[in-house]
Amino acid sequence: MTEDLFMTTTTRAFRRVPSLVAMNIAAKLALIALLAHAALFPHLPQYDGKGIGARIATYPISALLVPLIWFIRTRLGRETGAYPHLIDLCVVLPFLIDTAGNAANLYDTVSWWDDAMHFVTWVPWVVAFGLLMLRRYSRHGRLIVAGLTLGFGAVTHILWEIAEYFAFIKGNPDELATAYKDTIGDLAMSLSGSVFGAVLVGTVLWHLGSDQPRPAQGTSGAETRGSVQPD
Repeated sequence: MTEDLFMTTTTRAFRRVPSLVAMNIAAKLALIALLAHAALFPHLPQYDGKGIGARIATYPISALLVPLIWFIRTRLGRETGAYPHLIDLCVVLPFLIDTAGNAANLYDTVSWWDDAMHFVTWVPWVVAFGLLMLRRYSRHGRLIVAGLTLGFGAVTHILWEIAEYFAFIKGNPDELATAYKDTIGDLAMSLSGSVFGAVLVGTVLWHLGSDQPRPAQGTSGAETRGSVQPD
């Protein structure tokens, strides 16, 4: 009873946040502004050895990914309902936080910042994926959805570490000297963030699955009918 009351209260709280759209737009604008700063002033010390060129080239994708996919699927008649601002915001946040940390030179001036960010940024990243899984696979239960969410976080972080190696570690002797130790620490923190995000999806955020727009129903509509299926 207490858990159901908490879940219902949480869901209603999210439903009553008119600023979610504004937060999503603000996050995208902030990301663009920070990337523009890096592009205009790449010589600043906080950007030295950070693979900032790769970040400038790839980070804008995070702001365009969900809108583009949603637009295409809507045009094809495969999406109904409101735009998934919460998923979109969760996709953008990791890249915004990372860019802000670089712009403020926190990675070089705060010893624990890098490790903390691998935890913090991976939480919204996996939550975005988990909310997407809720739309399609909630009928399989919390454990399956949480497991898929955790697996997504683990795999994407391995890919991230590989990209980091080629972007700014491989040709940097200073980075190479501590690369192994740093990578192990990064993997541990991101995995912890993935676990935390997966737990959030399987518990606190579970009922938010009913708030997300679902794929258009087919002739039977059996798979996507109604709200989130209980366990």
